[in-house]
Amino acid sequence: MLYKTLLLLHLLGASIWVGGHLVLALRVLPRAWRSGRWSMVHEFEEHFETIGLPALFIQIVTGVWLALRYLPLNRWFSLTSYVSSHIALKLLFLGLTVALAIHARLFLIPQKENTQAMYSLAFHIIGVTTLAVLFVWIGVGFRTGGAW
Repeated sequence: MLYKTLLLLHLLGASIWVGGHLVLALRVLPRAWRSGRWSMVHEFEEHFETIGLPALFIQIVTGVWLALRYLPLNRWFSLTSYVSSHIALKLLFLGLTVALAIHARLFLIPQKENTQAMYSLAFHIIGVTTLAVLFVWIGVGFRTGGAW
């Protein structure tokens, strides 16, 4: 029962995180880019953060818990099985996601009047969205015996 609850919470968190970023990257960002109204991106992110960040937190907590059910911590980076490879990839994607978010928050978002910074922010959004989709792809691999 615990496993099913963890998996459900993990999938709900993923649905919110990935879905929100797909909406941002495929709907909001193109409109903001064409119109030059970068405030559209900031307004979306302001509203999405209230549900997106808790969803990411839930994914991290449940993901670590689920990974520990599959393998002990000292084997997560052994890369000796598809499970350890998938865990390592998910942690790599998490690290990249956090790095992009920190860079955007500290260096790009404060310059919201600077068009060049907003173009860089657009590439950050595309990067985080791509990583979110890759998270799902690798996650599916846990249930299907590998993503490749």
